[in-house]
Amino acid sequence: MTLYLVELTPQDASKENATALIEDAGQALQQTEAELIETQVTSDFKTIYVIVESNNPGVFADAFKTAFDGKASLAGPDEVRLVGADLDDIKKLKSNAEYLIEWDIPAEITMDQYLARKKANSPNYAKVPEVSFLRTYVREDTAKCLCFYDAPDEDALRRAREAVNTPIDRIFKLNEA
Repeated sequence: MTLYLVELTPQDASKENATALIEDAGQALQQTEAELIETQVTSDFKTIYVIVESNNPGVFADAFKTAFDGKASLAGPDEVRLVGADLDDIKKLKSNAEYLIEWDIPAEITMDQYLARKKANSPNYAKVPEVSFLRTYVREDTAKCLCFYDAPDEDALRRAREAVNTPIDRIFKLNEA
């Protein structure tokens, strides 16, 4: 099965609405052969990141369009690759991260180059021990990646990204919905 990212932008950015949309996502997926792997919600409730495992993205995308009609706009599904974590562990833990960093990967960087860079630079996270790198989802078209962390604050995240020589395009504090 393949992993996909869907980004939801709720019409009403509130905790209650984010919770309802996540429930809607779960119910919509019950009608398909897809599995909800994880959801992460920005602290302002303006974006919900949904990771789905499926062999048929068209079927669950149609189910999402129906479920979210008038409630949220959606981007995706975009095929993603999980880096830095084991999928079975994520399925078992179902834990939320504290922060998300988005990086819009330059067009000239291929997936192989990205993975080599990640492997070479990851040991440098040890220079910022207060930050825990959790996992990354990289779009297969390498347009962007979503990196999840636990950290005390944004300054620590910036130091961690400097240590691994990787830019930041956007930082989001995450919230449990």
